[in-house]
This record gives sequence, structure tokens and C-alpha cells, in this order.
Amino acid sequence: MSHVKFRLQVYILVLVSVVVAGMIGFMMLENLSPLNALYFIIVTIATVGFGDIHPLTPEGKVLVIFIILAGVGCFVGVAANSIEYMIDERERTQRLTKLNMVVGVFFSEVGTKLLKKFSAKDPGIEGIRSALIVSNHWSDEDFSQAALTLRQHVYRLDSRTIPLDELHAFLTHHKGFMLALLENPQLVEHDTFTDLLHAVFHLAEELIARERLTDLPSTDYDHLSGDINRVYGLLVLEWLTYMRHLKQHYPYLFSLAMRSNPFDTNASVIVQ
Repeated sequence: MSHVKFRLQVYILVLVSVVVAGMIGFMMLENLSPLNALYFIIVTIATVGFGDIHPLTPEGKVLVIFIILAGVGCFVGVAANSIEYMIDERERTQRLTKLNMVVGVFFSEVGTKLLKKFSAKDPGIEGIRSALIVSNHWSDEDFSQAALTLRQHVYRLDSRTIPLDELHAFLTHHKGFMLALLENPQLVEHDTFTDLLHAVFHLAEELIARERLTDLPSTDYDHLSGDINRVYGLLVLEWLTYMRHLKQHYPYLFSLAMRSNPFDTNASVIVQ
């Protein structure tokens, strides 16, 4: 939660407390109806002060002083922080839009190719393929249900079935590209994509660190399988999130992404 949003929530909470306490106080001390009590508090806090309703008892006047001291400051705080929050949210939306462009570049250069490599060796791919054949008719509910299916799926890629030399060469070739993405300071706004990049980068480091990638001990193959499955699971979910973003905001890019879906065996970029 941002500091601006937290401050706004605190100001609203205090302001509501002042209004409720003030209403109860005026109803008890000045015998006002709930509507008149609320009306008097609002015009007082908003510094309008029509003067058509005013306290008659000393206790009521003390309560008005309290409301002015506590309520006017909170009212101003709510107004100022609401404006700041809207500006902050607009800037955050703009940053996320730019980050989604970075995500798109990642999938164009690395992500989609990795998904093709991994899904081709996934023994359980048929169990999740239906959740990955995204169409133009999908609703938000369809994307949410697909994400739930993918989170519940257990990924069981075996590193022994994957050409590790090819994977090593591919990741080594794109290591500089991924490192440049990690250096983007705006990634703090996109936790899931940052986690994915770290996982891919770690897998690349694991493969680069080995002098050979054949005839490894079974324990080492199992270790690499764990790293690969971590990347695969994060990659699939991030791809689905990115597809959802494209469908909502960039239908022409979504059309191309559907036609190059790495999980669709019948996918073709040629428009039929």
C-alpha cells in the first residue's frame, strides 16, 4: 500500500469518526434531529457556516470547537490526499503500461520460445492446454479460472528430456538482454515479472556454471529439474496475465499473440 493511500485512509477514518461523534453529541446536547445534526456538522467542517443552525448550550459550543479543530483539518487532509492519490494512481498506471511493454519485449525475445521448448516436453501439458488456448471470446472470468487451473497444476518437467546444451546456448545468448531488464528500476512495480526474471536468470547461471551438461548425477538432474519447473510455472502464469492485458488494451497485439500461441498445436501467424 502506498503512503498516500494509507494517509488518505487515516484521514477518512478520523473524519468519519468526528462526524459520527459530532452527530451523536448534537443530538444529545442540542436536541437536533439526525438530519439537522449531520447538516450542521457538514457545513461547519466544510467552513460554509450558513448560521441557520447554531449551538445554544455551552456544551454544544465546546463540541463545535472540537469539531472545527479536528474536522476541518481532516476535511482538508481528505481533499488534498484524494487529489494526490489520483495523481499517484495515474502515474502508476503509466508506469505499469511501460512495464507491460517491457514484458511484451521479453516474451518476443525469450518467453515465448522458452514456453515452446518446455511445453513440448511437458508430460502433463494436456491437463492444462485448455486453460492456455486463449480466444477472443474470453471474459475476465475465463482468465481468472484459467489462472486458478494453472496455479493448481503440478509441473513435472524432467531435465533429462530437455536438450540442456540448446537451453544453455539460448539463455547465454540472451543473458545480456535479461540483465538489462533486471536493471530497470521500475520493475519494483511488477513483483511477479521480477520473480520470473530472477528465476530465468538463476537457471541461466546454473547452466553456465557447469562444464558439461551430459552424464550428470541423478541428483544434479533433479536439481536442474526443480529450477526448470520454477521457471516454467512462473512463465506460464505471467504469459496468461500478459495475454489478458493485451486483450483489454491492445486487441491488434492480442490477435497476433493468439495466432502465435505456444500451447496451440494448430497456431499459425497466417490469417486464415
